[in-house]
Amino acid sequence: MTLLTVWPEDDPDTVLVRTTDAEEIATELKEHGVRFDRWSLREDVTADNALEKYRAEVDRVIETEGYILVDAMEMTPADTDEYRAKAVEFRQKFLSEHTHDDDEDRYFARGAGVFYLHVGGKVYGVLCEAGDLLSVPANTTHWFDMGTTPDYVSIRFFHDDDGWVGNFTGSDIATKFPTFDQLMAGHRG
Repeated sequence: MTLLTVWPEDDPDTVLVRTTDAEEIATELKEHGVRFDRWSLREDVTADNALEKYRAEVDRVIETEGYILVDAMEMTPADTDEYRAKAVEFRQKFLSEHTHDDDEDRYFARGAGVFYLHVGGKVYGVLCEAGDLLSVPANTTHWFDMGTTPDYVSIRFFHDDDGWVGNFTGSDIATKFPTFDQLMAGHRG
């Protein structure tokens, strides 16, 4: 179940909002131009078949939002040096606060990840799980944490052929807030 946690940007120990109510999450995020939606889950989704399994939903997003590049990304835990290296590399890349010149739309077909939006003097931690579509508007300061053992399939949407391009802020704010692993432990615990 999706979890939204909101903190003051300068006080990660003070929780202003904590909710799993999808309507409340959508309303809270909409104030900042962030779209949140839920899609029905499909079984046995991989990066290779995700676009096919979600064809109707993907086509609807392409049509309404004008995306020209759509792909699927998968991280599946494995007891290999290659997986561990990839997990560390990807996690570190996305953990630094950044913006994009494009919207960042992600649908979680499997697994989970946390988008942290830094807007209006607050940090909005959106723990997305399977079934969640989140659209972060262009130029919104944010970061993403997939945890120390990433396990997800996500569908990614882009308005140009460049794909994911981050404009890093140089801020260390991401190091001050609870991580994916901490949020997930508190959410499940």
